[in-house]
Amino acid sequence: MARPTVVAGNWKMHGSRDTARALARAVVQGVGDATGLEVLLCPPFVHLLDVLEETAESPVQVGAQNVCDQPEGAFTGEVSVAMLAELGCSHAIIGHSERRHVYGESDELIERKFALLHQSTQQGDPDAPRAILCVGETLEEREAGRTLDVIHRQLQPARSFPDAFPRALIAYEPVWAIGTGVAATPDMAQEVHAAIRTHLEQEFGTAAQDTVVLYGGSVKAANASELFSMPDIDGGLVGGASLKADEFLSICQAVRK
Repeated sequence: MARPTVVAGNWKMHGSRDTARALARAVVQGVGDATGLEVLLCPPFVHLLDVLEETAESPVQVGAQNVCDQPEGAFTGEVSVAMLAELGCSHAIIGHSERRHVYGESDELIERKFALLHQSTQQGDPDAPRAILCVGETLEEREAGRTLDVIHRQLQPARSFPDAFPRALIAYEPVWAIGTGVAATPDMAQEVHAAIRTHLEQEFGTAAQDTVVLYGGSVKAANASELFSMPDIDGGLVGGASLKADEFLSICQAVRK
């Protein structure tokens, strides 16, 4: 089957309730029926309900930026898979480079998060959030020729839970391109995306062809069309450009060109 194109906006730690509602409303109005495109907004936890209300009558989906690796318990400050599912979140980002490199989240921790998201689906909750597993190398790792070694290591959840795909998504986000304004060239990004898909094929066969692999790293209106034209790039995980409705909608429009 043809893979959908997904454009996901990661708002990170930005916005007030009023600006979150206004941005979500503008995206809903600008996207329209979103034919041939899946649009996802990932606001901070405290704005999830507001954004869910603004998008309720539209095809725009709402996801979380993170999730706890435990199902419940004495984990102050955390949010569980079940809580996100109850709200109506369609996705949850895990393993984002800022979680790995700023907050020190390990591969093992991220795999536990992936396992919980997958197990929630297996246990009869078809509305459990879908995982967006982020992978990517630092500049030092790229310069040392270790890009694929790093990504293969970070793809361990795919090896541990091959039946989670193609429901789960993967996002390749070179750490050196996030928030820097320097994006990987389309050919550079395609090379890694193709390697990711080849790796997935080796792990779980034909389902790899149906697995959505997004590119994240300074995606903007000026480069979106060229990036999305690559055969193994199925859309984008958009950071700063998702905070401006016009820019984000221009990225969505690039899918239709």
